[in-house]
Amino acid sequence: MMTALLGLLSPVAAQRIDGVSVENPQLERNGEYMAVNMEVALSALRVESNRAVLLTPTIVGEADSLVLPSIGVYGRTRYFHYLRNRGAAMLSGEDETTYRASKRPEEVAYSVVVPYAAWMNGAQLRFDRKDYGCCSTLLDEQSMLLGGWWEPTPWEPVLAYVRPAAEGEKSYSLSGSAFIDFPVNQTVIRPEYRRNADELAKIQATIDSVRNDRDITITSVWLKGFASPESPYSHNASLAKGRTEALKSHIRRLYRFDEGTIETDYEPEDWEGLRRYVAESNLEHREQILAIIDGPLEPDAREWKIRSSYPEEYRFLLQYCYPALRHTDYRISYVVRSFSDVEEIKRIMKTQPQKLGLNEFYLVAQTYEPGTEEFNQVFETAVRMYPDDPVANLNAANTALQSGNLDLAARYLEKAGDAPEADYARGAYALLLEEYDEAERCMLRAEERGVELAAQALEWIREMKTRKTKTINNK
Repeated sequence: MMTALLGLLSPVAAQRIDGVSVENPQLERNGEYMAVNMEVALSALRVESNRAVLLTPTIVGEADSLVLPSIGVYGRTRYFHYLRNRGAAMLSGEDETTYRASKRPEEVAYSVVVPYAAWMNGAQLRFDRKDYGCCSTLLDEQSMLLGGWWEPTPWEPVLAYVRPAAEGEKSYSLSGSAFIDFPVNQTVIRPEYRRNADELAKIQATIDSVRNDRDITITSVWLKGFASPESPYSHNASLAKGRTEALKSHIRRLYRFDEGTIETDYEPEDWEGLRRYVAESNLEHREQILAIIDGPLEPDAREWKIRSSYPEEYRFLLQYCYPALRHTDYRISYVVRSFSDVEEIKRIMKTQPQKLGLNEFYLVAQTYEPGTEEFNQVFETAVRMYPDDPVANLNAANTALQSGNLDLAARYLEKAGDAPEADYARGAYALLLEEYDEAERCMLRAEERGVELAAQALEWIREMKTRKTKTINNK
């Protein structure tokens, strides 16, 4: 939830009324109570024997006021008169702090706590001096204002959630690599050869994971074969192409795909894979071998240069690296049907959220009250499915702001893009950090770009800045 700020007392310089001065007046709200503190200096106060001085703070609002306990300073005659005739109750009653003039302290640390009431927001703290003679006759009255207290109304914005653009076809893909072994110089797949059964099963499992789902249609199966560089380049080209075609034929025997669904490509020698392996290795001549790989030599000359210059390391690569260069990369592309029934979307979100598009997540969110756990969960799930999407991150940032999780909101805002609503969200984030200048800049951009909600926030920010300025200037 959005946090409220503490109330502030706008103090004035120390004030005096005929021998009485007040310094450091403080009003501070603590939940259901208001604390009033000040230092009342009495060292210059002179009270005649038959007189009494009553010093009384009062919280004064537009329509209400609250008189606080008084400090009474009594001349000798008045002091004993009240003791004889009223006992403990002096001029203002039992809550009064009473001193005999000749024994009054130089300074009184005044402190009182009273119940807080809504009318106190915007109230003034007034300090009165009243002089009394015999028979409690009021002889003189003076007042001074010690400052005003205010507590800003908490800002509770309606956060600007964004509906994702209507989606077209929901296209996805699954990718992997299979390391199928072939006998030397052959292009015929033998499923029982070495680990071929496991590698072929890996491709089959990937296809089956989407093919058996009624919500999914496979659009293409892409295969790209690679050979290792130890033979002549032209021969490796034939091997890579032939072995890729062999895998295509194997898949066609397993599945009845439409003509053209299976696409093939090949690369005679996987130099990129070799370079990656060498770069991550601890070979003695790693840098020299990398220089040969990156150099201008043709593939056959390049491979011969490594073999002849560094025979020991070449044998190591031949044994431990080259087998992994003989592989087939594959990618299964598919589309997921669209969903419009909200209850169906809710069921899918619980078990297979990866099937849903951002617009479908948004449809579900509209069935919940903003700020509820169910509402927040929708957008948090959406951003997990689409971690780099600006709209997903913006909506997730809004839920984090609404729940007060500023650290999480900051992470989402980094990827929230530059939409007007993102300016608004960043302004809300700055407001919660009490960074009013940055909040104002963000909200101004949002307002200029059409976010109507920004006007309310700007009004609140400007009130805060004005109040703070007055507080500083009055100190």
